Amino acid sequence: MKHEDLKSRTKRYALGIIHFVESLPPGQTCQVLGRQLLRAGTSVGANYRAACRARSKADFVSKMGVVEEEADECGYWLELLVDDAKAPAIRAAPLLREAGELTAIAVASIKTARDNR
Repeated sequence: MKHEDLKSRTKRYALGIIHFVESLPPGQTCQVLGRQLLRAGTSVGANYRAACRARSKADFVSKMGVVEEEADECGYWLELLVDDAKAPAIRAAPLLREAGELTAIAVASIKTARDNR
C-alpha cells in the first residue's frame, strides 16, 4: 500500500470515528468512552502522517508504534461501547474491522522497517 493511500484510509477512518462518536446516546459513559475513542481514532492518521515524515528508520518505527497502539486502542473502546449496549454491534463492526486492519498494517510496517535496517 502506498503512503498516500494509507493517509487517505486513516483520514476516512478518523471521519468514521467522528460520526460514530457523534451518534452515541447521551450519558456519562458514552461521553467518557466516546472522548477516548475520538482521541485514539483521530490520532491514528495524525501519527501515520508524522511517521511519513520520520527522520530515520528508528523514528519511523517509533511513530508507527504509536499508530499501532492507537488503532488497537480504538478496538478496545469500540468493544466496550458494544459490550455495554451503548452502541449497536452492526454499526461498530466496520470500525472494529478497520481498527484491526490498521493495527496489522502498522505491525507489518514496523517489522519491515526493522528487517531493512
